[in-house]
Amino acid sequence: MAKLMVYYPRHEGHKFDRDYYNGTHMDIVNEAWGPHGLKSADVSWPYDDAQPFACLVALNFDSQEEIDAALGSPATPGVLADVAKFTDIEPAIYRTA
Repeated sequence: MAKLMVYYPRHEGHKFDRDYYNGTHMDIVNEAWGPHGLKSADVSWPYDDAQPFACLVALNFDSQEEIDAALGSPATPGVLADVAKFTDIEPAIYRTA
């Protein structure tokens, strides 16, 4: 399984709306990338505010080719534009084999 990991590193005074992320953003991600092979998403929330990330998510695909197709899809700009609606954190992306 290939994973597209998205990390939201905290910064002083950051904002992150968990309700919007869970209720709206993940629906947008699933609608945009489901047709390109997104199987599931594992969202992890920090135990406390001392943790370095506001959120971690593993987007699960069968292959790197599916990740490429998802990222190259016409719906991806909408996924990326939606980030500003729930956070001011610049997400970091990491791909696994």
